[in-house]
Formats: sequence, structure tokens, C-alpha cells
Amino acid sequence: MPDPAVPGPAAPARGGEGARALAVIAAASLARLALAWAMGLGIDESYMVATGRSLRVGYFDHPPSAWWMQWAGAALFHTDAPLAVRAPFILAFALTSWLMYRLGTALHGARAGLWAVILLTLSPVFGLTTASWVLPDGPLDLALVAAALCLLRALEGQGWRWWLATGVCAGLGLFSKYTAVLTVAGALLYLLTSPRHRGWLARPQPYVAGLLALLVFAPVVVWNATHHWASFAFQGDRALGLRFRPWLFLVVLAGEALFVLPWIWVPMMLAAGAALRRGRADWRGWLALCLAAPPILGFALIAVVSRQRVLFHWAAPGYLMLFPLLGAEAARRAAVPWVRRLTLGTAGLLLVAMAVIGTQLRLDWLHPVIAAVARHDPDLAGRDWTSLRRQLAARGLLRPGVLVGVPSWSLGGKIAYALGPGVRVICLNRDARQFGFDAPAARFAGDEVLVLTPGAPPAGWFARVKQLPDATVTFRGRVLLRVHVFRGEGLRPMAQD
Repeated sequence: MPDPAVPGPAAPARGGEGARALAVIAAASLARLALAWAMGLGIDESYMVATGRSLRVGYFDHPPSAWWMQWAGAALFHTDAPLAVRAPFILAFALTSWLMYRLGTALHGARAGLWAVILLTLSPVFGLTTASWVLPDGPLDLALVAAALCLLRALEGQGWRWWLATGVCAGLGLFSKYTAVLTVAGALLYLLTSPRHRGWLARPQPYVAGLLALLVFAPVVVWNATHHWASFAFQGDRALGLRFRPWLFLVVLAGEALFVLPWIWVPMMLAAGAALRRGRADWRGWLALCLAAPPILGFALIAVVSRQRVLFHWAAPGYLMLFPLLGAEAARRAAVPWVRRLTLGTAGLLLVAMAVIGTQLRLDWLHPVIAAVARHDPDLAGRDWTSLRRQLAARGLLRPGVLVGVPSWSLGGKIAYALGPGVRVICLNRDARQFGFDAPAARFAGDEVLVLTPGAPPAGWFARVKQLPDATVTFRGRVLLRVHVFRGEGLRPMAQD
């Protein structure tokens, strides 16, 4: 007799769960569109849009998917306004959410799929940032959920086409962010540890799927091979530098819990623990655990031994794979009053937070409170610095062919986005990121450069430097940032600061 503790196979949708899932997805997408309109681009977003105005096969920081998506949004709407470049990411997460419903349904039934979508939507690291910002995580999560669903169908013996689709989707994940390799490793871990499906390793299908994934990823390898392996080296360096700090394992998990939301993360870990106790007898739960474990445990362990900082959202793809398990547990307890109250309360909290952030960035109504408690204005990163372009243009400093220098890639993203596609920006720093490939300083040796910086001009880069009147980043007449303006003559690109 089947074990009642082991969730059964997918049940047919009943009670309109699919329609409810679509309603949740549609409502959440409308809220994201409103916030995307209200918010300027963040630092990373500005950098990606500014360095992605020309379509390329490869980029320094990450594989191309996110750059291509924002480029497509700008090309479709004939503007790189925030809503235009974010629209493809909002659409991608809507599709991710629907595929999560299908995955949850395939694993544990339609109600589990519906709850998986609801909880995914309410988790800020997924439902807010990944769901709408110009970041590699959007296409990554879409590809990984699609790959997991295709792999599930393939394991059920539904034909070659599902193995081929698994390979293509896994390749698209790698084409979005290198960390997709951890989820791919999780799929291999499952095949190695599952008595039910280990036999697939003696068949050609998984290997053909792997070759397809590598084929999709091949342009990234070619770009790296022709650019001194720059992107691979940059990302690989983040795991290097030995330093043993065992307490960071818990610190990273705690930070990830905050990003997911503690009252979602704790039940998720309990659901994962229950699946772990059931073990390989529940092969669907075991599959979810194998796909989730490498990113979650891998980055926590890297934090223990590496000198580099591990960012909490890096492990998000691991938690993504646990939402079907959490959805199954939530579906069983949906009638419990506190479950519904907590769900509705979280939804209300997120809507209020989105409304406060959006109206503040548009109307600046919280400025007196922010000025009283904050040393630096946090709105600066969430507003576009368009006033800078207007001031410099009015002073005649943005003449055709002008070369603008910035002291860092992060400031360069905000400034280059604000100045628009007609102004060439170079980064006067050894860590130039994509600016170093788009417009390497060595190409402009001896040239005159208009330097924009909140501080002193980068030392040693010019034969002569002349200070000009400052410019400002303003909003509704309030100065958010004072930018010093210099004219640098005789660029020395070999100098390092």
C-alpha cells in the first residue's frame, strides 16, 4: 500500500486553480508595471542598460540573456525608459510563475501549484526584484523552472522531446547566469542517487540533453576564449581567497531567509526537512531537494572559506526549486485560519511597501523623515539622474564627440544612462567592467576628457586637469548629489589608481 506521508502524483486541476493562478499572476504583473514606471533604474540596472545599448555576443559580468532582453525592450518601445527596459523581465516572470504552477501541479497537484505561485509572488527576492528589475536573475529563473518541468516529464518517460527540451532550457539558464551550473549539478545528483531513475544514466537521452545545453552555452565560451577568459575569471575569483570563518554559514542562511521572508523561509525549510525524511521513496520530493541543495549549500560553504563576500540573492535558484514542496504543505493547511491571515497580511504588506516606495520616488513626500534619520539619501539610487544631462547640455559641455570619464563602473552606469546613447563614457579605473570592453581608455590616449565625479578626479590619469563649475543631480528643486566637473587633458590610460 502507498505510504500516506508521501505526496502522490499530480492530480487533475479542480475548482479552477489554474484560473486562480492566472489571476494572481495578472494582478502581480500589473502592480510590478506600476512600480517599474514609478522607479528609476537602480545602479546595476543603469549599468546594464548603459552598456547594453549595442547588441553583443558576450559581456563581462554575465552571459548575454539579460542584456539582450533589455535591448529588446528598448528597441520595441523606441526608448530606454525604465518601464520599457523592465517590461521583458516582468513578462518573463509572469511566464515563470505560470510554469511554477505547472511544476507544482505536476509534482503534488493543482492546489499545491496554486499555492506555490502565491508564495513565490509574495517572496520579495522573487516577486519584486527578480520579477521586474533588469538583472540576470529574471531569465535565469524562467529557464530553470522550465528545465525542471521538462526534466520531470522526461523522467516520467514521456519521450525524447522532453529530454531535448530539458537540455535547451538548461542551456538557456547557463546563457543567463553562470550559477545555473549548480542546478544542472543538482539534476546529475538526482540521477546518481535515485534508484528509480538511475537507469537513465545508461541511456543516451541525458547525455544528448547535456550536449544541447553546452551548444546553447557555446557562444559564451567563444566570447570568453576571444577575450582572455575575462568573464570566467571575474566570476571565478569571487570564490577564491582562503579564509576560514565558519559562522558565515549561518549568517548567509539568515540573510537568505530575510530575502525570501522569514515566515516563508522557515516553513519552506520544514517542508524540505519533511521531504528529506521521506527520502528517495518520494522521488518527486527528492528531485526538488537535489535541484535546490547545490545553490543553497554551495554558497553558504563558499562564504565559510572565501575572502570574497557572498551576496544573499545568489542562492535564490535553490529556494526557487523548493516552492512546489512549500506549496504542497500550504495546500494541506489552507483551511487553517492563521495560514490565510498570514498570506493576506504579507500581500497587504508588500502592496503598501510598493505604494510607499513608488509614491516617494515620484512625489518625494517622505523627504523630511528621510532627512531626519538618514545620512545619505537612499532615493538617489532609485532615481534617474536626468538633471545632470540637462545642466551639462545647457552649458555646452555635451558637444558631439565629447568623451566623458567616470571614476567607477557603478557611477558610470548611472551617469552614462542619464547622458543618453549619444555620449561615450569611459571608466577611469582598473575595475572598468563592461566599460573596459565598450570603450577602453587606451583607445583614447592623449584625448581630452570631461570628468564627472562626486569626489576628486582619478589621480595620475591626465597630464593636466582643470576644474569647472559643479553640476548637480536634482529632484523637484532639491539637490540630491553634487557632481564635480573637470576637464582632463592628455589622457594617460596606462595609469592606475
